Amino acid sequence: MNAMNKGKPGQLSVVGTGMMLGAHITPIAKSYVEEADIVFASVSHSATETWLSSLNSNFVSLQQHYGEGRSREDTYQLMVNTVLEAVRLGKRVCAAFYGHPGVFAWAPHELVRVAKADNLNVVFEPGISAEDCLYTDLGIDPGEVGCQHFAASQFMYHQRRVDSSAYLVIWQPAMAGDLAMTRFEPDTRYIALLAELLMETYPADHQVLLYEAATLPFADPRADRVHLGELASAEMAMHTTLVIPPSEKLKRNHKMIERIKAIAGTA
Repeated sequence: MNAMNKGKPGQLSVVGTGMMLGAHITPIAKSYVEEADIVFASVSHSATETWLSSLNSNFVSLQQHYGEGRSREDTYQLMVNTVLEAVRLGKRVCAAFYGHPGVFAWAPHELVRVAKADNLNVVFEPGISAEDCLYTDLGIDPGEVGCQHFAASQFMYHQRRVDSSAYLVIWQPAMAGDLAMTRFEPDTRYIALLAELLMETYPADHQVLLYEAATLPFADPRADRVHLGELASAEMAMHTTLVIPPSEKLKRNHKMIERIKAIAGTA
């Protein structure tokens, strides 16, 4: 242990690197990377790891904790333990995560929770997420008709109410039905079950979008249209997002409108 750090409380900054390499990280998040004693990172692209290590040479990839047959729950817990060990040694630690560290990301939230419970110094900084990119790439305004978001497996495991007059966004459909959280490749049998569940609300010929945000400046986002009934045979990756446009128009609540008018004195 460095004698300068001995006995001093560590500092933890949990930051998002955004979706696109070098372009979607905030200035304050970048400064935490540059000024840390050590940087840990879980990012989706080796180029992002190279870029982060150029900002801070004391860089450790958390991807080493993934392993064939190992539950992602165990992997995420190993990440949390690795980062917190350095914080408890009195170091200024930056933990950088792909996209937004607070969106569909258990490990960053657990890091912040444990650090706060242990009265450690911690900051939590956002990055541009896949959701942010989705709205601009697909030209969707979530305020126009509304937008619902569910993780694919959570959507399957629970009885959820779907409003077919709003957008429905299903995250990680390729990992649908992964009870053990050990799969890294899509299984069409479970995707077919997801499609079957969705077809209780939407027609089989309803057009849906398979979306992937661009992660490199010279790349284009993916926005492939398929029929819902063809979902199981569509090409997917772990980071593919399923976007289902409305199949019905919004229905006016005339009784509520009349009550509002009555209050406003315009009835």
